[in-house]
Amino acid sequence: MSSKKRGSEATAPVASQRKRVKLSDTPEEGKQAPSVLRPEEVDFPRGGGSSFTPVEYKAIRAEALKELNDEDVFQDSGARNKGTRKGKKKANVGPTKKSSAMQQTSKGTTVRVEQLNYKRIATGMKLLCQIVAVYPFILIVSLPNQLLGHIPITHISSHLTSVLEAADADDSEDEEPDSEDRDESKSEHGPSDLTELFCPGQYVRAVVSAVKPPGTTEGRTSTYLKDEVEKASRRVELSLNPELINAGLVKTDLKKGFTVCAAVQSVEDHGYILDFGLAGSSGFMRYRRQSNEKIERKRVGSLVNVIVDKLAEDGRTCIFTANEAEFKSSILKEVSNVSSILPGVLVQALVTSVVPSGLVVQLLGSFEGTIDMYHMASGLSQSDFKVGKKVKARILYDVVGTSPPQFALSLKEHVVSLDVKKRKMEDGQTIQESFPIGTILQTVKVKRVEPERGLIVSVEDGVDGFVHISHTSDEHVPSLSANSGPWKLDSVHRARIVGFHPLDGILQLSFRPSILTQKFLRVDDVNVGEVIKGTIKKLTDSCLFVSINGNVDAMVWPNHYADIMLKHPQKRFKFGASVKCRVLAVDPNRRRILLTAKKTLVESDMPIVSSLDDVEAGLVTHGVVCKVLDKILIVEFYNNVRAIVPTREVSEEPVTNLVESFSVGKPVKVRVLSVDRETSRIIASIRQASGDLKSTIGDIKSVEIGQTVFGTVLEIHRDNALLILEPSRVRALISLHNVANHRGTPADQLRSSLKSGDIMEELVVVTRNLDKGIVIVANRPSPKAQSSKQALNLDDISIGSKVIGRVLKHGRHGAIVKFPGWVTGSLHPTDTTDDFEQGNAFPAINSMVTATVIAVDYAKKHLILSTRCSRSEPSSKPKIVDREVGDLKDLKVGDKIRGFTKSVAEHGVFVTVGRGIDARVQIKELYDEYVKDWKSGFEANQLVSGRILSINPNKNQIEMTFRSVSGSPSAKAGISIGDLVEGQKVDGKVKKVEDFGIFITIDDTRLTGLCHKSEIADNKDADVTMALRNFREGDMVKAIVLAVDNERRRISLGLKPSYFSKEDLQSSDETEEQADDDLEEDSPMLDNAAPSSDVEASDNMDDASQDEDDTAMVVDSSVFELQSAPIPESPRAKSFTSVPVLSLQGGFQWTSEVTPVEDNIFSSDDESDAQTEKKRKRRKKGIEQDLTADMHTRKPESVADFERHLLGSPSSSYIWIQYMSFQLQLAEIDKAREIGKRALQAISIREEQEKLNVWIALLNLENTYGTDESLEALFKDAARYNDSKTMYLRMAAIFDQSDKAEKAEEQYKRTCKKFGHSSKAWTLFGEHYLRRGLMEEARKLLPRSLQSLEKRKHLKTISKFAQLEYKLGDPERGKTIFEGIVDSHPKRWDLWSIYMDMEAGQKDVQSIRNLFDRVLTQKMTSHKAKTFFKKWLELERRIGDEAGERIVKEKAIEWTQRTA
Repeated sequence: MSSKKRGSEATAPVASQRKRVKLSDTPEEGKQAPSVLRPEEVDFPRGGGSSFTPVEYKAIRAEALKELNDEDVFQDSGARNKGTRKGKKKANVGPTKKSSAMQQTSKGTTVRVEQLNYKRIATGMKLLCQIVAVYPFILIVSLPNQLLGHIPITHISSHLTSVLEAADADDSEDEEPDSEDRDESKSEHGPSDLTELFCPGQYVRAVVSAVKPPGTTEGRTSTYLKDEVEKASRRVELSLNPELINAGLVKTDLKKGFTVCAAVQSVEDHGYILDFGLAGSSGFMRYRRQSNEKIERKRVGSLVNVIVDKLAEDGRTCIFTANEAEFKSSILKEVSNVSSILPGVLVQALVTSVVPSGLVVQLLGSFEGTIDMYHMASGLSQSDFKVGKKVKARILYDVVGTSPPQFALSLKEHVVSLDVKKRKMEDGQTIQESFPIGTILQTVKVKRVEPERGLIVSVEDGVDGFVHISHTSDEHVPSLSANSGPWKLDSVHRARIVGFHPLDGILQLSFRPSILTQKFLRVDDVNVGEVIKGTIKKLTDSCLFVSINGNVDAMVWPNHYADIMLKHPQKRFKFGASVKCRVLAVDPNRRRILLTAKKTLVESDMPIVSSLDDVEAGLVTHGVVCKVLDKILIVEFYNNVRAIVPTREVSEEPVTNLVESFSVGKPVKVRVLSVDRETSRIIASIRQASGDLKSTIGDIKSVEIGQTVFGTVLEIHRDNALLILEPSRVRALISLHNVANHRGTPADQLRSSLKSGDIMEELVVVTRNLDKGIVIVANRPSPKAQSSKQALNLDDISIGSKVIGRVLKHGRHGAIVKFPGWVTGSLHPTDTTDDFEQGNAFPAINSMVTATVIAVDYAKKHLILSTRCSRSEPSSKPKIVDREVGDLKDLKVGDKIRGFTKSVAEHGVFVTVGRGIDARVQIKELYDEYVKDWKSGFEANQLVSGRILSINPNKNQIEMTFRSVSGSPSAKAGISIGDLVEGQKVDGKVKKVEDFGIFITIDDTRLTGLCHKSEIADNKDADVTMALRNFREGDMVKAIVLAVDNERRRISLGLKPSYFSKEDLQSSDETEEQADDDLEEDSPMLDNAAPSSDVEASDNMDDASQDEDDTAMVVDSSVFELQSAPIPESPRAKSFTSVPVLSLQGGFQWTSEVTPVEDNIFSSDDESDAQTEKKRKRRKKGIEQDLTADMHTRKPESVADFERHLLGSPSSSYIWIQYMSFQLQLAEIDKAREIGKRALQAISIREEQEKLNVWIALLNLENTYGTDESLEALFKDAARYNDSKTMYLRMAAIFDQSDKAEKAEEQYKRTCKKFGHSSKAWTLFGEHYLRRGLMEEARKLLPRSLQSLEKRKHLKTISKFAQLEYKLGDPERGKTIFEGIVDSHPKRWDLWSIYMDMEAGQKDVQSIRNLFDRVLTQKMTSHKAKTFFKKWLELERRIGDEAGERIVKEKAIEWTQRTA
C-alpha cells in the first residue's frame, strides 16, 4: 500500500469521527447550534486550507493515530486479507459478537476528552475557581488546567457595586470628616475592600465576562504588575454576580438540598434578604447564632453559599440555610433543565468510556461529561477505572458550543471536598506551605510525557508537578519523547518550583539550568541587608527601577540615590547600567523590594537592623534620617525599623535648630541606648556613636540603685561633674558640692583642682534616668557618718551635741536637714559660719553636714543647728567676724551688722540678721543717691552690710540703713536735731528751691531745714522771686539757725547778710571757692535728684504752699537722656576752659549745673544805714569785676550771659543746648524752640555734627513737651536736612530712652522698612526687643534681615545678633550661632576672637579652653598664633588658674616646635 493510500486510510477515521460528532451535535429541534468558540469555522474550506494552527493540527493527528491504534484497524485489515473469500463473504453476511462490541466502543468514543485552554474559553462559560490571591480591588483565581483569571471588585455583585458608587458619591459631595456615623454605616453596609470578603483557597462559582488577547494590561491595580501570576490572569476576566451565574435556573429545581450562590441584598432584624438571580423571586436566610457568640453580620453585597431549605407556596420566596459542611457534601440528583447544572455541584457519575486522555462519564442520567488526566484522583490512572463504575465527581465547567451539553468534572480529593490540597504526611501541611516557590527539588521522576505540551513528574506520593516544554531546557525543544531522550519516562531530574496551581493541585516546575542557578525567584526570597548588583531599568521623577534578577524588580527612592541629594540623577543613573545596592526593605504583601544606593550603607560593615530582635542596647550601626521634628530625629534602619534620637543626643554641642543641622536622607551612625520591645520604641544617640568604641556608653540597666561603683571624670561643669562608671561604661553625674563636703574643701577650689581623667571611688548610685541614659551618684558617707544612719534618739540629744544629717532642701529660714528616725533640723544662714564671706550660708542639697545642736523641740522632733566653729570648737578660739545675734538685746542703735536679704518688697528690703530677727530697710535707706531701678541691685540670700537705725522691742521691729553717714570723711555720726541751738551758724547745700523758700541740707549731718523767702534779703522791698531764681540745687550757702522744733522735727534757717559778720563771710568765700574747684573736676551733667533725709520739713512746705501760688515749673531731667555718639569739641567752644565739650555718650539731659555767684545781689536798705550801703557798693563793685574778668571761666547764668557767649562761639552746639535748657527751667518752652531754630541758622553749614546735636535736642524737646503731630513734622525736617538713616535711628533711640516702647518699636519698623539694607538698623531693632524681654520677636528678625541685606553683610549681622544673645538673651543660643559661624568660616580669626570674648564674659574657663584648642589646630601665621596665645594667657590669669597658665605656655612651645 502506498504512503498516500495509507495516509488517506489513516485520516478516514478522523473524518468519519468529525462527521459522527457533527451528526450527534444536531439538536432535537433539528437546527444546528451556533459555535460560540469559532462561529466562522468551516469543516472543509475551499482550496484545501485549514482553520487549525500547526500545533493543533499535530495534536489532532497524533490523537487520531492513537485512536486508530487502539481500535486495531490495521490488524483487522490484515486478517481480512489473509482470509478466504468465503470468509470474507461470510463475514459480510452479518456482524459477529466482536464486531458489535467494537461498534459499541466506537460509539463511546464520540465524546472527546479535551483540556481547557485560553482559546477554548468563551464569554458566558461558567467555571469553578479557587482564589489564589486577594487584593483590595481584585481577586486572582485558579482555573482548571493551570489557567488563571481575575475578578474586579465591580464584578462581585450588583449590590456591592451600588454600595461602592454611593460611597464614592458621598465622598465627592462632602469631604468634611465629621463622619463617625458615615464610617459606621459604611462598615455595616459595605466593605472597604475585597480582603474583608474573601480569603485565599476559597472556592467560588464564576462566569467568563471577557477574554483578552495575550500581553494585555487592561484593568491593572497599580502602575506595574506585581508578578507573573497577575500578568497571566489578565487574559480572562470573570464575574461572581449571582444574576449571571444562576441565569437559566428555574423554580422547579429549587428543591431541598439544592446549592446556589446568592448576594446579600439587605440586612434585616432577623436575617438577610438574598438575591440569587431568579426573576420574581427572592431569598431569605435567618441569622445563625453559635452558642453565646455575638452574631457576625454579613455586609450588603457580599456573597454567601446557601442551600435551599424550602420554597414558599406562592413561589416568590425561597428559604435558605448556610451550612458549610452540608454545602460541600450536598449531591445534585436530578434537574429539570440543563441550565440548572452549575459549576461546583457534586454529582454521581457513571463511567461510560475509558480513553488514553481520561474518562467519559454520564451524569444525571442523560448528560455526558469528561474527566482529563489532571483531574484524576491522586495515585489513580484511567486504567484503574472500568466502564460502568460509579464515581463521585464535582463539575468544573460546562463546555460551550456542545450539543447535547457536555461538562468537565474532577475526581481530585481536594476539589470534591472543596478543600485545599494537602500532603499525605502526618503534619497535614498544604502544598504551598510545604513547597514554597523557589524550592529546589533534587529528584523528581517523569511519570507521563505529553510530546507537544510538557512533562508530568512525581514529587512525592500524592504530589505531582508539571514541567512545561519551554521549561525543560534553556534551549528550544520542539517536542518530547516518552521512549528516548533526556526526558523519557522514569528519568530522574533536578527541578525548581516556579509556581503552584491550587485547583489542579499540581506544582509548576522548571528544569532550566538558568532557573536552577537563579538566586531568587520572588520577593520573599530576597534577604534584607543583602548587597546585590542590578541593572537600571527605568528612571522616573518618583523613583529608580532596578532589575535585580530575571523578572524581579526593585525600587530606589530619590533620598536613597546617594549620601547627598542629587540635583541631576539622570547623569548618574543611565538605562542598562549596572548599579550596586543594598536591600533596604522587603514587603511580600505588596510584592515590593526597596533598595538603597547610599555609599555609606552599601559599604557599611556594621550590623544590619531589620527587626526589633536584631536590636540590643549598645549596638552601633548606620541609619538614615527619615524625619526631623522640633525636639527629636527619626532615624530609619532596614525594613522600616525606626529609632528616636533626642536633641541632647544629637551632638556634643547644644543644637537648637535640628532642621538646619540635619536633612532628610542624611546617613548617620547611631548607638542604641535602650530598646522597649513591648512598645517597639528604640532610643538611639548620634553623639555617643562617634569616636573610639572603647569610650562608648554601656547599658544603664546594668547599674542598680544603691550599688557601689567607681568612675573616671570625663567633664567638669559649673555645679557637677560628668563621670564614666567602670566597667559598665554608664554616664553619671555627681554634685561638686557633694564632693567638696566629702573632701572638706571649698567648691571653687575643688573645681580648679579636679581634672579630667581623675578616678573617684566609693560612689553610691542614688537615682537613674532610663530615658536620658544617665545616673546620679554621690560619695559614700564616711564610717562616722554611716553610724548616724541609725535612728536618732532625741533623748540622747542635748545642747552642744554634734549630729550628722543630709540637707533636704532650702526654706525661708535656711537649710532643712534630715536625720534618721523622722527627725529634722534647721540651719539658719547666720548660724553657718563665723565669717559670712568665707563659709557657705546655704549648703548644697543632698550634701552631708556636721552641726552642733543649740536648741531642741521635742514635740515637733526638730533641732536648731549651728555649724559655727565658735559653737562646735570653742576651745580653738576662732576669729568671729560676724557675731551671733540671738535676741534684740544683742543689738543697739548705730551697730554695724551683716546679714542676708530675706525678700525684696515694694517698699524696701528685709534682711535677716539672726534666728527670727529680721530688719527692714526702706527704699530711701538703700542708696546714698537716687536710684530709679533699685530692685535690680538686690536678690534673695544676698550678703549685705548696714547700720541699725532704730529698735522697737514692743513691736519686735528693727530699722536698718545701707547708706553711709555722709559723703565727707569727717562726718559727724552722732549729730541730731537736738544738738542744734538757735543762733548757730552752719554750712549747707541747697537741696530744693520752691516759691516759698529754699530747703537746705546741713553739711556733715542728715538734717534739712527751710529758709523762708522772707529770710533771704535784708531789703524788704527787694524782688524776692528774682532772688530765689539765683539759687540752684547744690549751691553752697551759709545759714543761721533761727528756730528748732523738736516735737515736729522742724528747723528754720536764715540767709540774710545781716546775720553774719565779715569773718563769717570770708570763711564762706573760701568754702565756696573750694566747692567751685570740686565742681570743675566733676562732669557738668549732674543728677538732679538728692537723697532723702531723716528730717524733712514737709509740714513747713505744706503750710507755705497753701499761702503761696506755685507758679514755678519743675523739669525732670531724666526724660531728656539719649544714647548717642560722642560729639567732637567745637573749635569755638575752646574758650570755655571750665566748660567741657558736649558729650552725649553717657546720656543727654537738659538741666545744666551752673554754680551761682558767690553772694546774691540784694536790694538797698534805708539810705540812712551808711555802713550797709558801703558794704553793698563794695559787693556790687566786686561782682562787676567778676563779670568782666571771669566771663570765660564761669558758666552763664542769665540770658545776657548766654548771648555774650554765643557772640564768641556761634557754632557751639553745647552753648545753644545749655541756653535751651536754661529757658526750659524757666518754663519758657516756646523760647527754647526759638533758640533751637536760631541755632540751626547760626551754626555754620560745615559744622554738620553741631547741627545734628541741635536737631537731637529739638527732637527731645518735642518728645517731652510737644504733640505727636509737632514731633512728626520736626522729625521729617530733621530727616530731610541730615542723614536720614541717622535721624531714623536717633528718633527710635529717643523713644526708647523716654520709655515709649510702642512708639520705639513702630519707629524701628519704619527704619528697617526704609533702610532694609542697613545691618545697623536690624541689630538695633533686635537689641530693642531683647531689652524689653521679647526674645522670640528679636530672634525672628535675624532670618528676616538676611533676606533684605546684601550677602557680604550676612556674617556681620549674624555675629551682632549672637553678641546680643550673650549680653541680653540666652548665652547658649549665642554660642550655637557662633558655632555655626566658625564652622562655616574657620579662617575668620576676628570672629573667633569675638566668640572667645563672649565666652569669657560667661566665666566658663573650660569652654574657652576648648575654643583655643580648636582654633589653634587651624593653619595660621605665627603672628596670629602669638596673638591667640597671648589672649589665652591673659584670660587664664584673669578667670583661670595657675595650671591653666602652665598649659598655655606648654602649648605655645609645642606649637612653635611643630611649625618650625
